[in-house]
Amino acid sequence: MTRAAILALSLLLAGCGLRPLYGGGESGVVAQALQSVDVAPIDGRAGWLVRTALEDRLGRRSGGTPAYRLEVELDDDITGFGIRRDSAVTLERRSLRARFRLVEASKGTVLLDATAGSDAGIDVVSSEYATVAAEQTALEHLSKEVADQIVARIALYASRSDSNR
Repeated sequence: MTRAAILALSLLLAGCGLRPLYGGGESGVVAQALQSVDVAPIDGRAGWLVRTALEDRLGRRSGGTPAYRLEVELDDDITGFGIRRDSAVTLERRSLRARFRLVEASKGTVLLDATAGSDAGIDVVSSEYATVAAEQTALEHLSKEVADQIVARIALYASRSDSNR
């Protein structure tokens, strides 16, 4: 491309109104909002995994009163598919669904009420240990995916809330 074409393209992009979600880095509005979210305890092993992943991604710093509280309810399900002639399951689908609410800590107002979820396929093999290990590995991956979706939705909410001010 010529320099003139690159310049014209960059001017078009600058005028489109797009702005980076995490603009400003750690001092940006979205990063500050994410760091001020306290994640409420979530029941079960899946809950522990999701909460840990959320805390890692939100970057909550100790000290200070959080501005927001994140409440998460999980539905973890394993369904058998691929039934053989002897009625043995050959394939499972593990699904992890989350309903989450972002609550303003000082007023108790629900700011965001949404869902997130993901699925994983698991091959059922003759070794029960291998199947259980695959189910646990799938849960670990699903927990991270669900946490990513939740954080992305909160970041988008924070970005839109800032642009409405």
